[in-house]
Amino acid sequence: MPLARRSGSTRYSTDRLHLMPIIRSLPLVDGALQPFSPVVGNDFVAYRNHVYRVLNFFMAMRADAAPPPDTAQIAAAFHDLGIWKNRTFDYLAPSIGLAAEFLADRSQVDRLREVTALIQEHHKLRAYRGEFADTVEAFRRADWVDVSLGMLRFGLPSDYIRSVRQAFPNRGFHWRLVTLTARQFARTPLNPLPMMRW
Repeated sequence: MPLARRSGSTRYSTDRLHLMPIIRSLPLVDGALQPFSPVVGNDFVAYRNHVYRVLNFFMAMRADAAPPPDTAQIAAAFHDLGIWKNRTFDYLAPSIGLAAEFLADRSQVDRLREVTALIQEHHKLRAYRGEFADTVEAFRRADWVDVSLGMLRFGLPSDYIRSVRQAFPNRGFHWRLVTLTARQFARTPLNPLPMMRW
């Protein structure tokens, strides 16, 4: 459970996190990801590992030993997929579109507003205070923990972050982000990170 707030971050019980099992497989996530394996290609394992790191950090942010809610699982599976499916670094809208198709195919469009918020705001620089804030803010922080290689921790213990990263190795995911950022900068130097939100 959260213990205290210092400098805007929450500190979590190390003992509690050590007792939390690392989630290594979720049928909903893997079922959503698998059809995109040919599209993502050599980056598929790297992306899947990123998705599972984010979901484990998300659970820790919420101090919740239960599996993440379906909306978070779906958002995690699709949140960056537009990079590969649409070949763009301006990928939030394409990723939301892919998630929307997934939900429509399963007659679950009632979940689209929350899934949209989770994906749309996951690169927001400031804390999210809008609708579905409980899940969106935890998801935003979880993604930042992983993208920053644990330099941003939001109170999570570094040994817990390390254990999740050992369970799901990087496999070149961050190097892919570096190369994509460089390519985007070359194309649009005035807007090198179009997915960021203030």
